[in-house]
Amino acid sequence: MTLANKLTLLRVALIPVFVLVFYLPYKWSYIASALIFSIAAATDWLDGYLARKLNQSTPFGAFLDPVADKLMVATALVLLVGLHDNHWFTIAAAIIIGREIAVSALREWMAELGKRNSVAVSFIGKIKTTAQMAAIIVLLAFDVREFPVMETIGYILLYVAAILTLWTMFVYLRAAWPHLMAEPDDE
Repeated sequence: MTLANKLTLLRVALIPVFVLVFYLPYKWSYIASALIFSIAAATDWLDGYLARKLNQSTPFGAFLDPVADKLMVATALVLLVGLHDNHWFTIAAAIIIGREIAVSALREWMAELGKRNSVAVSFIGKIKTTAQMAAIIVLLAFDVREFPVMETIGYILLYVAAILTLWTMFVYLRAAWPHLMAEPDDE
């Protein structure tokens, strides 16, 4: 078990802790849940860095890392949808979660064809992830009834992430389109 894989497993283990802290009836639960999510986001970057730097990439890590990321982000967005309870937030969260499911399925299918590099993570995807993580951290960290400016900042970041989410999904679909439309004999 590599250090990178241990960090990925830590991210998965933090999910129930994150949910529990999010629902605690204390003012400090906002900042504590944001801190837990921030630790998970940092381990996402760190495990990938360590796997490359220490030459410890493993099939288990390649499988679990994106799953851990999607589980943590989806959990945070679902919790925040309940907290914010408005259609604008729900639309952005649904776009982000729906895209993650669609692109994961697309990447899996392209990997079966031996074309996974056609839908590899792009630079815009990294910007999307940064905006998404920042939005979630801001929206978790502040009681929006007391800090409406932070809610606005969080929503702006979330919509930037949602727009970039759609953009990257279309980029990936365009790259995969010839394979999606190919006749069975063409592949």
